[in-house]
Amino acid sequence: MSLAKKLASQTAVYGVSSIVGRVLGYLLVPIYTGHFAPAEYGIVTGLYAYVSFLNVVFTYGLETTFFRFANRPGQSKRELYDRTQSLMLLSSAGLTLLLWLLARPLLGLLGLPPGHEQYAHWMALILGLDAVAAIPFARLRLNNRARQFAIIRLLNIVANVGLNLFFVVLCPAVLRADAGTLLAGLRPLIEHLYDPARGVGYVFLSNLFASALTLVLLLPQLLDFRFRWPDLSFLRPLLAYALPLLLMGLAGMVNETLDRIMLPAWLPEGFYPGLSRLGAVGVYGACYKLSIFMTLVIQAFRYAADPFFFAQSADKNSPATFALVLKWFTLCCTVIFVGISLNLSWIGPQFLRRPEYLTGLAVVPVLLLANLFLGVYYNLSFWFKLTDRTYFATYIGGAGAVLTIALNFLLIPVLGYMGSAWATLACYFMMAALCWWLGERHYPVPYPVRRLLSWLLAAIGLVWLGQAAIGRWPGAGGYALGLFLPLLFAGAIYALETRRGRLT
Repeated sequence: MSLAKKLASQTAVYGVSSIVGRVLGYLLVPIYTGHFAPAEYGIVTGLYAYVSFLNVVFTYGLETTFFRFANRPGQSKRELYDRTQSLMLLSSAGLTLLLWLLARPLLGLLGLPPGHEQYAHWMALILGLDAVAAIPFARLRLNNRARQFAIIRLLNIVANVGLNLFFVVLCPAVLRADAGTLLAGLRPLIEHLYDPARGVGYVFLSNLFASALTLVLLLPQLLDFRFRWPDLSFLRPLLAYALPLLLMGLAGMVNETLDRIMLPAWLPEGFYPGLSRLGAVGVYGACYKLSIFMTLVIQAFRYAADPFFFAQSADKNSPATFALVLKWFTLCCTVIFVGISLNLSWIGPQFLRRPEYLTGLAVVPVLLLANLFLGVYYNLSFWFKLTDRTYFATYIGGAGAVLTIALNFLLIPVLGYMGSAWATLACYFMMAALCWWLGERHYPVPYPVRRLLSWLLAAIGLVWLGQAAIGRWPGAGGYALGLFLPLLFAGAIYALETRRGRLT
């Protein structure tokens, strides 16, 4: 099996948990949008935006650092695991306590009145539990135990989805059921377990229970661990490598989630008639979820790529392998961009049940393209990890963060959440371009840049023309065209790349 095929197979295994799990998770979107008003869903969107930032702080680059140090000659993987996990336990306990104490100020940033502090308390526990699980998960990936990794991840998501269905759908249905029906017979039990006043709080509680289950499933990895105090001789090189990755991660979260934090602050009141600022965040957050089809591929790829690229770094043919990986990753994501963008007319209503959510669908193609460039950036970024120049991550991420903040500040008052979408696209394109330009000078790889840009421009043109044609051809004809054009585009890629001998 070639190296590229090996990476593809690993990506497929990791993708089982990522794609199947996320599909299950995103089946919750129509449930949330059907049961919660935009302002209520805005609470979920806003809090999880903060969680994305804090998750980076809680793990502070230790996963990637663990992979890098584990592949160094003479490094004891046993000692590295013990000390790294010990460090993660200590830091997670301290950060969880700090976040618990800061619950009120955090909720104040979302404009929530006193009395909802338990939301932040539950999120603090979720962050702590997930951080403790990070290094055991990384160890599974390092040891190529992709199947076990995928099963645990999948069970986590299934538990989360199941609990959401129980609390958000079943419990209210039981309380509304007419006397004498089957559901009404469950009312005494449900009244004991369920408090209708808690509302969206059950979204966070479901996540908390699922995170606790994950630690139970990881017990073999956790029990195969001996606490070893992380002394200074261990901490210095580890943190020197990890801290730039932390800064990169924070900058990445600025680029990924700051729009949902800035929207309620910078959006003019009444910008969207009949919709509050928090409601606009809810609409944008729900539509943002539709870009998950791109994010799924990126996430599955990253799980497989971290150990793969480090393991292949010493191979003399690795630059050619890296170029091949980027090429087919980009082409696959380009097909996804075309397929989703041209089928929003029926995908959107399936996920976004209320009409007020559908008003934000125009942001989806922009966000899909933005996430495509984010995936390209992740591919390109391995040059500074392999050369131990992780400080470049800070420069690139910092530049992206500055651009994100500036464009959101300028565009939100004028374009609303569409301005946030364009800011995200500009940021990720700039980061990918800057990473490629720097990589050419420090770790040259023969990427087929011009050819990939040609395919991307063709995809953008096809989406633009296809959406115009579908809009003028409503009904079954438009649906058929939306399905046919992506298949035609994928066929053209396969035919042309195969004819030129570029399939492998």
